Amino acid sequence: MSLIGHTQRSSKRPFPMEPFLMPQVPRGNYLHYQEEKLRLQLKKFLLHRMFLVAKIQANMEKKEITDYYEQMFQSILKHHLGEAVTGLLLIYPTSILHILESSNGTLYQILSDYLGHEEDETDFFIQEMKIIVISHNIPTRLFMQWHVSVIKGPVMYLDDVTQSESLEEVITEFLTQTHKLALHLFKTVKVGTKGPGDNLHQLAPDLLLPEQIVKYLCKSEEFLDPATFMSMYNKPIHIILDSEVVWPAPSRF
Repeated sequence: MSLIGHTQRSSKRPFPMEPFLMPQVPRGNYLHYQEEKLRLQLKKFLLHRMFLVAKIQANMEKKEITDYYEQMFQSILKHHLGEAVTGLLLIYPTSILHILESSNGTLYQILSDYLGHEEDETDFFIQEMKIIVISHNIPTRLFMQWHVSVIKGPVMYLDDVTQSESLEEVITEFLTQTHKLALHLFKTVKVGTKGPGDNLHQLAPDLLLPEQIVKYLCKSEEFLDPATFMSMYNKPIHIILDSEVVWPAPSRF
């Protein structure tokens, strides 16, 4: 009798729900989200953007300049597979403005190649190069390929802003105009085309920087030249601080 009663009482208990009957809600975290985002973008490396200015020899042919860079890009690409260079090279009569987008290793090799020519050739056509800014880990490219444009024709400027504005104002104008120009090309230039060509001064004259600003930045001592930058880049980061030095020196007994 007691056994039957015990059986009846135990039969009233709800059966535990099997694990496979529980609703399986997929859960993720921010790391998985970022990894999936990079995978969809086929992004195998961190992307950086570098702004350079430099002087060139007068009356340089466009082909001479483009051949130098294209051969260098091809050589670097053999050791940095998949790390293509995109950007914009503006060729003024006596100076250049160069925007480069690629991996850290590729940008390092570009600067190293310039230093090699500067040391070995006294009359290398690129002189007084300055690094204006390097943007690290940018989310996406502004340029789908590498474009070259020659700024043709004499351009008359009403005043020289480098004489009336501070360096901070000049560099602000430089960065603002170059980003506006990059966004303009991003919206108007189709992938696979040759780019704006040599008519950029007619298509977007208000977005082009005067050459006087480029030459002014080349002379400015506030910006690093490639040699100084590479020297700092290659320095060891393990530096002994004054706070780490103990005096008198500890001795063993």
